[in-house]
Amino acid sequence: MPSKDRIAYFYDGDVGNVYFGPNHPMKPHRLCMTHHLVLSYDLHKKMEIYRPHKAYPVELAQFHSADYIDFLHRVTPDAINLFELELSRYNLGEDCPVFDNLFEFCQIYAGGTLDAARRLNNQLCDIAINWAGGLHHAKKCQASGFCYINDLVLGILELLKYHARVLYIDIDVHHGDGVEEAFYFTDRVMTVSFHKYGDKFFPGTGDVKDIGEQEGKYYAINVPLKDGIDDASFTKLFKAIIAKVVETYLPGVIVLQCGADSLAGDRLGCFNLSIEGHAECVRFVKSFNLPLLVTGGGGYTKENVARCWTVETGVLLDTELQNGIPNNEYINYFAPDYSLKIQSRNMENLNSRTYLSTIKMQVFESLRCIQHAPGVQMQEVPPDFYLPDFDEDEQNPDERVDQHIQDKQIQRDDEYYDGDNDVDHNNEHL
Repeated sequence: MPSKDRIAYFYDGDVGNVYFGPNHPMKPHRLCMTHHLVLSYDLHKKMEIYRPHKAYPVELAQFHSADYIDFLHRVTPDAINLFELELSRYNLGEDCPVFDNLFEFCQIYAGGTLDAARRLNNQLCDIAINWAGGLHHAKKCQASGFCYINDLVLGILELLKYHARVLYIDIDVHHGDGVEEAFYFTDRVMTVSFHKYGDKFFPGTGDVKDIGEQEGKYYAINVPLKDGIDDASFTKLFKAIIAKVVETYLPGVIVLQCGADSLAGDRLGCFNLSIEGHAECVRFVKSFNLPLLVTGGGGYTKENVARCWTVETGVLLDTELQNGIPNNEYINYFAPDYSLKIQSRNMENLNSRTYLSTIKMQVFESLRCIQHAPGVQMQEVPPDFYLPDFDEDEQNPDERVDQHIQDKQIQRDDEYYDGDNDVDHNNEHL
């Protein structure tokens, strides 16, 4: 088993307390459920646990436009009628609603991914986990698909300060369009997305023919799949493609987005993966022994998301977990069988062997066009991004650095967030 300090895990209880709205499928509460399940299996004793800093606006503006960041900072549910033009311009509304503490929510999940990248850059850990991150649809100037800030792009930009080549892998059922778009013209990031593809399935992008442009040509890889793909088909294809990608591209670090909406029975998904099949992808990526940043992503059947990311935390720790879920604050969600694993369903796999073979051949053809690993000469490593010092006396008292930021990355033996004041939503409709 890896030593405790080689795995860094980021969590802030406040991230699970925001509420997108009564009929919205995104439930950040799943993050509290995941964390308590991780605790119930004693996995926290095998990792270093950190509360992430809240990303500063200037950090978020490393990718996003300053005016969009400023808007997210200012907009509130109470004052929504003052922002009609901006709501339209920045794509906030039904899918991406304005809710209480929206900006703080973004700061926390983005801060976790930034902190994870920095710890990897400084070789303070081998694997960094931020289940709150992975919001892969957000664009430079727009929210999209329940995502406001693209923490993955920010984390990858951070990793590029120390690594010539970053490999991004996405197993969410939805195409990782925001990350692909951000790096579509560069060979320094290879994006590989396995996703459901079709005109009527969000976001409608990710054709196998979309391979990048200019310097980035052949460095975007899309694996479009059809409904009902099962463990055997998915993991066979995943391993073949990722093995060839790593061999060809020789990345210095990997970012793995583990969206759990590719599991069987997801509210918005249409794949048929068991947790074991999903986790097998994580196990395979870990086997390359490269620095690894792991995030969450989609996942809309909350109890299955918590199960999945707990199992995958175990995989990253080389720890087998018992199937019977130990008692924890959210145990009632896992009734009636209280078991960790979920099986595939009796669902037709519309991905024929011929179809999958054709997709694999097209991907391999793209990879053959990369004759050698890209010749990126690391000249001078850019300086680390320094956070500005704030003078509290000059700040608006309502915007002063709060206790979380003062406490950032202070780790104590008892800091396992047992008292997060989580609301018990046992009766909440899924």
